[in-house]
Amino acid sequence: MALRRVATEAEYERIFEPRDGAGPSGLADRPRPFVFRAPVEFFPLRLDLTARDALYFAPGKAANILRGAFGIALRRVATATEYEHIFEPRGGAGPSGLADRPRPFVLRARHLEDASVPAGGNFHFQVNIFDAAICATVTRAFYEALREGIGPGRGRAEPRGSSGGRVSIDLQASAAPSQIRVDFLTPTELKHEQRLVEQPEFAALFARVRDRIGALRAFYGAGPLEIDFATIGARAATVRMTRCEIRAVEAQRRSSRTGQTHPIGGFTGLAEYVGPLAEFLPYLDAAQWTGVGRQAVWGKGEIAVSCIM
Repeated sequence: MALRRVATEAEYERIFEPRDGAGPSGLADRPRPFVFRAPVEFFPLRLDLTARDALYFAPGKAANILRGAFGIALRRVATATEYEHIFEPRGGAGPSGLADRPRPFVLRARHLEDASVPAGGNFHFQVNIFDAAICATVTRAFYEALREGIGPGRGRAEPRGSSGGRVSIDLQASAAPSQIRVDFLTPTELKHEQRLVEQPEFAALFARVRDRIGALRAFYGAGPLEIDFATIGARAATVRMTRCEIRAVEAQRRSSRTGQTHPIGGFTGLAEYVGPLAEFLPYLDAAQWTGVGRQAVWGKGEIAVSCIM
């Protein structure tokens, strides 16, 4: 709109609506002479609560306990359309051929693993949200779930308040160190070339980070990433892993709806990488908010990235 006011018709057409291509690859119209790279945005929401009953979060189950209670409460407080959009999104056709859309949030409750909260005690957890429009519904559903009771003992809690904001990350390359460390804080599973990897080589890690951020941005943010996925993936393969200290973690969850058990394990630990990292570091920064790998929505694949001087 602003360009129409300040430019001539010829300038506007050349910049914003170029025509008459007949250029490389048989393009019918010319490409625009600029690329707009909007940042990725996240909306971290912290919920502070007071336990009415004693609560216990079993090891490896904190996020899963919250997940189950949230899903049940969401059915009560949301419309069918809202429930599907938040908890059971369908219709992918997104980056990397995703069959379904990623859910527009992730849980952050690692600090509650194996934690006991006495009646009257305070506790908190965080939900990182990728669609600003659902913040109020997510808050209402969690409050409803916690008032009703969570976990095997159906312990209840009352809200003390919530806080949040907006995090915006520019994905453009910038100055970066040549060596970084990635800590895998919760069980992480990475698939690369149709198989689960045993070690988080950088090419595999970055591919899953790129695809997850690309999908979240395409479905809930500013639109698809303006990158050549294959080319940037090839450059990521030039980054070397110089240290890897990981261990396998086995865990399962049981579906209250179907009675089936599902593995929710993976590896935890750390890895260090050396190479030309400038264009990749913003994506890894964003992945600290989104998680990476399978079942990231339930708290798996939480990472922390630090520079090695």
